[in-house]
Amino acid sequence: MNPNSIIEKFYSSFAIGDIDAMLSCYHSDVTFQDPAFGFLDAAQTRAMWSMLVARSKGDIKIKFSNIQASETEGSAQWEADYHFSQTGNAVNNKINAQFEFKEGLIIKHVDTFDMWRWSRQALGWKGWLLGWTPFMENKIQATTNTLLKAYMSKPKG
Repeated sequence: MNPNSIIEKFYSSFAIGDIDAMLSCYHSDVTFQDPAFGFLDAAQTRAMWSMLVARSKGDIKIKFSNIQASETEGSAQWEADYHFSQTGNAVNNKINAQFEFKEGLIIKHVDTFDMWRWSRQALGWKGWLLGWTPFMENKIQATTNTLLKAYMSKPKG
């Protein structure tokens, strides 16, 4: 499968909640990074996507566009529309994704987005007031990583 097809498969699978198909696009040594989680190793990356798909309970709409890729790197733009679980607020997150490939799979995935825009939608007035600060980004990362650790420690089955 070519790199464009890998990226398309990843987001198409995300859109229908097919976590196994999503994760099949990743190399065994994949890393992920974004403003909400920070840097994640391979196990954390897989668990993060599994957790997000499971927690969304189908209440997420994924759109993607502008896929561009060579044999070694690629990019895409995508949007996620969902309700933030802690507040119930509607969120439209516009994300730029960068990829690196190894052995035909994604080895590095970096998502960037406007944390202040996201926090204003997700957190309301607290996000509007503090969402642009490193303090709030660190607090969000601490919260998401605590949720991720708890998810990873649950018995699977």
